[in-house]
Amino acid sequence: MNYLKGRITSFKYAIAGILSVLKSEANLKIHLVAAIIALGAGGYFDISRTEWCLVILCIVAVLSAETFNTAIEYLTDLVSPDIHPLAKKTKDAAAGAVLWVAFGALLVGLVIFLPKVFSIAT
Repeated sequence: MNYLKGRITSFKYAIAGILSVLKSEANLKIHLVAAIIALGAGGYFDISRTEWCLVILCIVAVLSAETFNTAIEYLTDLVSPDIHPLAKKTKDAAAGAVLWVAFGALLVGLVIFLPKVFSIAT
């Protein structure tokens, strides 16, 4: 029973972390809006099961990257409250990782949705 209680507590902490990042990070809110648009477009264009898997993976990857970035920023602020060149590099690198993932998700979205948009337009 203690094992189960420990797992439930772990989930509570994880959900609290997600909610904390949602409340504090504007970029995560932007990514959520993009995710909702992608999900809506997937429904509208009736994308395949494989395409759904790719869209969902991209959404989860971007949201996770943004959450990791926030965690790295929090930790960097904790260990280096003063301005330091390495702290800046750390934060910039974490933000760059989010940009890589978001750019990859955009490319996947373009590959999936552009042909569908063009088929409607013609």
